Amino acid sequence: MSVDDVLREIKGKIRAIVPVGIDITDIEFEGPLLVIYTKTPDKFAEKEELVRKLAKQLQKRIVIRPDPSVLTDTKIAEKKIKEIVPEEAEITNIYFQPDICEVVIEAVKPGVVIGRKGALLNDIRKAIYWSPRVIRTPPIQSKTVQEIRGFLRSISEERREILRKIGRKLHRGISEGEHFIRITALGGYREVGRSCTLLHTQDSKILIDCGIDVSSENNGSPYIHLPEVLPLETIDAVVITHAHLDHCGLVPLLYKYGYTGPTYCTYPTRDLMVLLQMDYIKVSVGDARKVPYSSDNIRTMIKHCIPLNYSDTTDITPDVRLTFHNAGHILGSAIAHFHIGEGMYNVVFTGDIKYERTWLFNPAVNRFPRLEALIMESTYGGKDDYQPSRKEATEKLSDIIKRTLSKKGKVLIPVFAVGRSQEVMIVLENLMKSGEVDKVPIYLDGMIWEATAIHTAYPEYLNTYLRSLIFQKGENPLLSDIFERVESFDKRQEILDDNDPCIVLATSGMLNGGPIMEYLKSWSEDERNTLIFVGYQAEGTLGRKIQKGWKEIPMNIGGAMTTIKVNMNIETCDGFSGHSDRRQLINYVNNMSPRPERIIFCHGEESKCLEISSTIHKKFNINTAAPMNLETIRFR
Repeated sequence: MSVDDVLREIKGKIRAIVPVGIDITDIEFEGPLLVIYTKTPDKFAEKEELVRKLAKQLQKRIVIRPDPSVLTDTKIAEKKIKEIVPEEAEITNIYFQPDICEVVIEAVKPGVVIGRKGALLNDIRKAIYWSPRVIRTPPIQSKTVQEIRGFLRSISEERREILRKIGRKLHRGISEGEHFIRITALGGYREVGRSCTLLHTQDSKILIDCGIDVSSENNGSPYIHLPEVLPLETIDAVVITHAHLDHCGLVPLLYKYGYTGPTYCTYPTRDLMVLLQMDYIKVSVGDARKVPYSSDNIRTMIKHCIPLNYSDTTDITPDVRLTFHNAGHILGSAIAHFHIGEGMYNVVFTGDIKYERTWLFNPAVNRFPRLEALIMESTYGGKDDYQPSRKEATEKLSDIIKRTLSKKGKVLIPVFAVGRSQEVMIVLENLMKSGEVDKVPIYLDGMIWEATAIHTAYPEYLNTYLRSLIFQKGENPLLSDIFERVESFDKRQEILDDNDPCIVLATSGMLNGGPIMEYLKSWSEDERNTLIFVGYQAEGTLGRKIQKGWKEIPMNIGGAMTTIKVNMNIETCDGFSGHSDRRQLINYVNNMSPRPERIIFCHGEESKCLEISSTIHKKFNINTAAPMNLETIRFR
């Protein structure tokens, strides 16, 4: 059945259900959505049960949009919104998105804009016909978020055309013949880095993650040149679990070489991965390394991004539905649940997970409606990979800092801009607020400030405690005045030359470039100072070498290689990782509902993948495997 046949059938069913008097002007697929355009959107709004009935009957995500011909002029519409919404809402921005007939109202108090039981939103809809969407004004403006939203507004017509093409390809119908489901390991199997997997059925080719191994000189890319992957135009969808470069770093490359399909991720993942990809280009150029793609390729990726919220179930190919769930790893990180066929098979990719409530996030979800196969990370799957609790980690960090400050030393903490930075910030804010650690300046260098700004734009993705603190008490520990941004070379130089004690959080987290190197060069020889590792140090990185005890390290200073001495105190403070340790990985499986028939382990050094695979098999009598890159496993 062709897509036109599918659409014709759907139109017939809709017109049979929708009462006379509701004027439907167009019905079209836009990405995974079935969009119904109407000249009488108010009549649809009055009949809530009608949309639910249509969605249930058609098994599609349905959106009702006003026909563009009935939309009020934007200048008049903006004036009417300001007349309807009380001043106490503190509206900071109103912008229109013609491609989806939506007006976005940004306000300090979104609840006031919405009104009691949505009354004011209904008033706005009736007055201007644009569909209103209300978002909270971020307390720190993120340049990345503003630029992405502005860019999408500037290409609204092109974006609509892209979504229609995606929608028509997605709803092309299911083929006859043999049904199969298989995965091919393209990267990140028996290793950490370049995560990439092909999920393949008779009607679908889906790439789950497409990362880069930034610590590798030769094997940084996944095996996306395999015959089953190429040509890239045959890929139906790309699904990104989270924004770390080892999971999303090469997505723009796909668009550079011919991919024209959608990239599915959460809203924070979209914004964070753009931030990290742009920085990757900048760092590569600075280090005179080959850059695999350009900022234009990143913009093409943004055009094709289809962000989803947790728990939204969406068709992404003719025979596959996708649902994202909280992974607890970083902001917007998601576990991807694939529902294949009409209940034929269900596969879950965990991405990176934290099965514990952290200072930022609720624990990873492990309850699903259906589940046959689980593809699971094993970063800390080794037999000795037990991490201290968050409480123990806080106590250790406090002790290290107090000892360093008592010697008038400086504390240097290499962090990943996304995740670890914000966790450590919350702990430091708490330690200083309680008086347990003396107040000294805390400097944030690198992308940390911008990444934190993106965190403040999506408070609904934070854990239950932080959400209540932000929404009900108006407090956000990430906005404390104890943090100071390092936004210029002169400011960094001033900190380096200052003899007073301080704490510096700087990127990159594994000491493979970034502003952290400037502090390391200046402070490494002074034994009063302390370097604290709070995140994973991959094999081969400078961070791992120093962690192993190297006392002399080669470094490029002013274009010339030199050796610097490491006399500063080196500490590792475990317990801050966004990955589950061995105990949590086992508990994740133990408490899982339903229990999977088979588990595939990836994203871990070879020994760790093999050890956790063996342990889970013996403990739960589940069929497990730890395949190598390039292996294919057939599920059906």
